[in-house]
Amino acid sequence: MNSQINSEEINQEGHLTIGGVDAIELAQEYGTPLVVYDVSKIRNQIRNFETIFEKEKVNYEVSYASKAFSAIAMYQLAKQEGAAIDVVSAGELYTALKAGFPMEKVNFHGNNKSLFELEMAVKNHVGRIMIDNFHEIELLSQVLKENKTNIDVVLRITPGISAHTHEYDQTGQVDSKFGFDLDSGQADEALKQVLNEPRMNPLGLHAHIGSQIFELNGFKMAAKKLVQVAALWREKYNFIAQVINVGGGFGIKYVEKDEPLKPEEFVKAIIATIKEETAKVNLPMPEIDIEPGRSIVGPAGYSLYTVGSSKVVSGLTPYVTVDGGMGDNIRPALYGAEYEAILANDPNKQADEVINLAGKYCESGDILIKNALLPSLHTGDIIAILDTGAYGYSMASNYNRNPRPAVVFAENGKAKLVIKRESLEDLVHLDQSL
Repeated sequence: MNSQINSEEINQEGHLTIGGVDAIELAQEYGTPLVVYDVSKIRNQIRNFETIFEKEKVNYEVSYASKAFSAIAMYQLAKQEGAAIDVVSAGELYTALKAGFPMEKVNFHGNNKSLFELEMAVKNHVGRIMIDNFHEIELLSQVLKENKTNIDVVLRITPGISAHTHEYDQTGQVDSKFGFDLDSGQADEALKQVLNEPRMNPLGLHAHIGSQIFELNGFKMAAKKLVQVAALWREKYNFIAQVINVGGGFGIKYVEKDEPLKPEEFVKAIIATIKEETAKVNLPMPEIDIEPGRSIVGPAGYSLYTVGSSKVVSGLTPYVTVDGGMGDNIRPALYGAEYEAILANDPNKQADEVINLAGKYCESGDILIKNALLPSLHTGDIIAILDTGAYGYSMASNYNRNPRPAVVFAENGKAKLVIKRESLEDLVHLDQSL
């Protein structure tokens, strides 16, 4: 049995359970490929973050970075747990509106927000605009004047800190498309422009150094740098930062070799660093904001597939193909992301074969797991790939004109369909005839 699965997740029939629901019954009822979330894991992780802040007695905001997984039901779940949310597009904002999410707890991110998106954000009274560039300052100023309203803003800076992660996941280094550069004076100029905009209320500053980070040091360095900038801005511009937002990026365990800290440990280190550094420069303790996404939904997600064909060539690793692949999880093909899988219909069965677990898409790179150690698989078996809750469905596509999978929330032994499986008609409903 995979070490990431405990005995409580296997029922009397010997099947994997998710949120107390039999995975095989889920596959039979909703079909495969199927994305299933254990809702209690999501709730518990949000609460774990909140508990750390409460114990440390600091003002805070836990903002779910919804690019990891955006859906009406997910926003409603975040609302139930008292979390804020980050959105990065009109589509995510529209979904949050449809979910009835409180707009005052929405933070709007993005490095190229359009005029339409800023108008939508302002007219719907989102809580904060995370300003990323000078063009955005001009656009937002225009929108605020036209709507005769004000809005809270936070300036995103690039702190010059490179996280130890895949280059696609690094966002805090100087050579990045995100945020205002510090050393060149961009960040100072951005603050001056915002301070001169009477309809913008600058709350503080933000940095995000990357994703899937395992080490504390990068977060400590980022927190220290943000306090240093806040102190400098007080001295030069008489600006007191009310908010310091350190972003997210807390790593999770995907495979056996991964050894991440608990997400709460990152938060403890961030709080301690900001307390220490603000005391050194006699700054008032700011609200500390974090933006976890992957660490909230990643471990809660399971992808269920049905085994189909196989290919065995003497001397080579066999291929076993499932009914999904890069269309519902592009991460392995995109940047070599690794996962582990189990046989959902018999998680305790001895793993005795090394295979390439392949998808059905017409690409040689459509391999979900290379050299996966699994029991001998047969057509019709149900495979569960673990920890797929972040950036799986949210990056899904209709490549090869395949429908995107259904998504189910499971909690306390009950399942709820939260995103329907796309139909073949859905695939052509936007097409126009000649």
